[in-house]
Amino acid sequence: MRIFVVLPLTVLLCSAAEVPSAEVQIAAAVLSAPEELRAGAVVLGYKPDGKLTTLREGKNQMVCLISDPAKPTFESACYHKDLEPYMARGRELTAAKVAGRERTDTRFKEITEGKLTFPKDPRTLYVLTGKFDPATGKVANPYLRWVIYTPFATPESTGLSTKGSDGAPWLMGAGTQGAHIMINPPKPK
Repeated sequence: MRIFVVLPLTVLLCSAAEVPSAEVQIAAAVLSAPEELRAGAVVLGYKPDGKLTTLREGKNQMVCLISDPAKPTFESACYHKDLEPYMARGRELTAAKVAGRERTDTRFKEITEGKLTFPKDPRTLYVLTGKFDPATGKVANPYLRWVIYTPFATPESTGLSTKGSDGAPWLMGAGTQGAHIMINPPKPK
């Protein structure tokens, strides 16, 4: 009997994610931003209870978000502050188990209805993935990609294809409020 009581507690303790210190989270979160924008960026991260919070106020136009420590993957996303209402709404919908096309459609319906703000001019999102080492502050196997939101852009207005290939920029969501240029360099082998 004793093993059945101890085993679930052991599994529970091993599965609990340890939330890194605010300093470690800030250092990791800003890694996707251009170097000259890192020091002034707002940084969103996690409290020890796992709740998202502002770890550092900002002095420029950037917002950086570290991935949830409860997830097994590392991701740093930095974006223009005008995208924050859109990104925050995406986090709310994800927490409510709304994902994929439904999440996208919900946000764009809310933008159209005037319930959610979204920039009318281009804004950039930087995303870095890999394996973050808190001891060194470095990311192993880093992969940086860029998204440039260009509302209502089309292949005709940009000269971009709507098909991604060989790391070339391409246009996703052409003609919509959420049109954006994807720049996904080839992944290192």
